[in-house]
Amino acid sequence: MSKENKADFIREIIAKDLASGKHKTIITRFPPEPNGYLHIGHAKAICFNFGIAQENQAISARCHLRFDDTNPAKEEVEYVESIKKDVSWLGFDWGDHLYYASNYFDFFYDCATHLIKEGKAYVDEQTLEEIRKTRGDVTTPGTHSPFRDRPAEESLELFSRMKAGEFENGTMVLRAKIDMSSSNMNMRDPVIYRIVNTPHHNTGDAWCIYPMYDFAHPLEDALEHVTHSLCTLEFENHRPLYDWTIQHCPVPAAPRQIEFSRLNLSYTVMSKRKLLQLVEENIVSGWDDPRLPTLSGMRRRGYQPAAIRNFCHRVGITKVNSVTDMSILEAEIRNELNKNSERRMGVLDPLKVIITNWPSEDHTEMVTVPNNPAKEDTGTREVSLGKEIFIERDDFMEEPPKKFFRLGPDRSVRLRGGYIITCTGYEKNDTGEITEVHCEFIPDTIGQDAPEGIKCRAAIHWVDIASSVNAEIRLYDRLFKEENPDSADGGFLTCLNDNSLSIITNAKLEASLASCPQGTVYQFERVGYFCADSIDHLPGEKLIFNRTVALKDSWK
Repeated sequence: MSKENKADFIREIIAKDLASGKHKTIITRFPPEPNGYLHIGHAKAICFNFGIAQENQAISARCHLRFDDTNPAKEEVEYVESIKKDVSWLGFDWGDHLYYASNYFDFFYDCATHLIKEGKAYVDEQTLEEIRKTRGDVTTPGTHSPFRDRPAEESLELFSRMKAGEFENGTMVLRAKIDMSSSNMNMRDPVIYRIVNTPHHNTGDAWCIYPMYDFAHPLEDALEHVTHSLCTLEFENHRPLYDWTIQHCPVPAAPRQIEFSRLNLSYTVMSKRKLLQLVEENIVSGWDDPRLPTLSGMRRRGYQPAAIRNFCHRVGITKVNSVTDMSILEAEIRNELNKNSERRMGVLDPLKVIITNWPSEDHTEMVTVPNNPAKEDTGTREVSLGKEIFIERDDFMEEPPKKFFRLGPDRSVRLRGGYIITCTGYEKNDTGEITEVHCEFIPDTIGQDAPEGIKCRAAIHWVDIASSVNAEIRLYDRLFKEENPDSADGGFLTCLNDNSLSIITNAKLEASLASCPQGTVYQFERVGYFCADSIDHLPGEKLIFNRTVALKDSWK
């Protein structure tokens, strides 16, 4: 089964609908509310809905991008633009099919008045608290509102006056008249319109009453002739109201709602409310903080859209809620970057090495190293090598244990792409810290085996001091130290990982990285994958790299 066509129960339903002639084409939709930035859970819905359309291109299938913007109190143009950017970045194109629920407000209003005329909706003057108290619970039926049987003409007049702005927020609502004794709480005369005296990002002050999501959503789907309305399992109990609305309103089509499990990821939170809290309380730097599961944060961290698509495909579509381990996503990121990112050398904790038998202080040689050994036709680059270099501090040990194969007294290692060097001594400061290491290089060992009598079992990365550039390195880790922050005693904020961000200010990188553009991802050899920050990194001036992912899973 190809990655573009992985079987699941919804695809089987769609295939049967096409085979039976019920539909001649397929129309899906991705309908985010613009009240926050998209996260990895939305990526699953995006890949699924747009993927269904792509798989059925032969019959002109399509996926709509639609903004369910029916709550002006929480929605902003900033979120609209960020959502469009994220969907496009993931690799999907909605073409001419970009829609806004707010453009359908007249249609929603007409449907609401139709329900009133048919005796299936009424204006209720109870407060929201009174409505909640009379809904009952799972074992107790609800109580009828004293306004439930008011004449349709009276409700029509009040609803018209609500639209005209004559009433304050919370003074009255429009409710569907369904069944206050239904076992499904969503069917107990749900509120379908409320007063919100707040300007709307798209319609301005044209409206002061707005439809509830459960009323607007099926009408949007029907108006756009959506064939399969695919949503997550929390909407399963809302499906009877979805179908009721389609059945009793004058709509041009009858979509079918089908639910699938949402994506839950370990060591993070996926609630927009909680993500907003992290942003507003400055626990993170913004919606695009690389520690967040937002797509903008993942993009800034260096995650690749192909890797996210592969991850969503790997998780698949089921009816069973579960939690996917973060390590699975990180493995997909590594796989993609290993294939496609070029290699560079960077030293995060520099230790000075002096090659004492180097021809002269100003003598420089150019050594050749591959750009990406894992991918053909990526070429090579030349890196300067001089008398003084930096290596990682943990690549040298004064008293190395038995299985330590890197540098130590009288030990030899190969410089990546360069000569074999042998340690002849080292110096310490007053606190006992090693400040520099002295080595001798062995001539004619570039690309050659070690001469007889020399043991060399490892190659280490390095950076030429004379040509190196300074950089700030931001080491990002998981934002939470608990696998399921939502269930933490005391709330999700009690299990924040204090080490989710560490900043290194004196890293040394090879000269070729001085001019790398924002957003470029490299593998720093033997260290990890790093992305030039898309905001703070300034080529040629201030180099700032974010760790995208380590070479290995450190949480195992």
